Amino acid sequence: MSALLATLLNHPAIWRGDDCARVNDTVPSGHLELDAVLPGGGWPRGALTELLVERPGIGELRLLLPALSWLAREDRWLAFIAPPYLPYAPTLARCGIDPARLICVRTPVLQEQLWAAEQALRSSACAAVVMWPSQLDEKSARRFQLAAEEGHALGMLYGKAGQPRASAAPLRLQLSAAGDGLAVKVLKRRGSQVAPLVLRSTLPPMPHPALRVQRHYEERALS
Repeated sequence: MSALLATLLNHPAIWRGDDCARVNDTVPSGHLELDAVLPGGGWPRGALTELLVERPGIGELRLLLPALSWLAREDRWLAFIAPPYLPYAPTLARCGIDPARLICVRTPVLQEQLWAAEQALRSSACAAVVMWPSQLDEKSARRFQLAAEEGHALGMLYGKAGQPRASAAPLRLQLSAAGDGLAVKVLKRRGSQVAPLVLRSTLPPMPHPALRVQRHYEERALS
């Protein structure tokens, strides 16, 4: 391989199919095992990440709290769009997230959910936008990805596992319960496949869930 070709292939904008892509701007996930398999060593900024969950209440939000806490240091907002639970301010504050810097949009109307999510991603005012849309198609996912790029936001989209569809998100993970931990399977990333891993919580025990249970859910969002 010539020196010129080697230099070209080492450019951060180029990745090989058998290697993990280089991403310049990421947010640490708070889990060393997960960061080791994520391109760039963390959640990608300016991009959409899909988290497909087998059922609510397995700790899927707790997975994001270290990153949200890290982003809370910035002079930007955090946004929750259509969360299935009410945010519980004391626990968020305990994790280093100022509830006064959190925007929570709760509406059962799908079009309002999609509109609010896209506007928050595109605004540049939100460091992270966490979304729970009741439905999502490929067109909406592509709009979210473009909006996250424009607003340089961390876009985290929760969906249901077992509903395969095409997605513009460069990173997709499947989450399932694994004893007192969380099993993570990387469904899509720019790079070769990796084996599933089980994450143990790095957060201290908390007396209250960060999201209070609503409707007929009996599971807690955080243990």
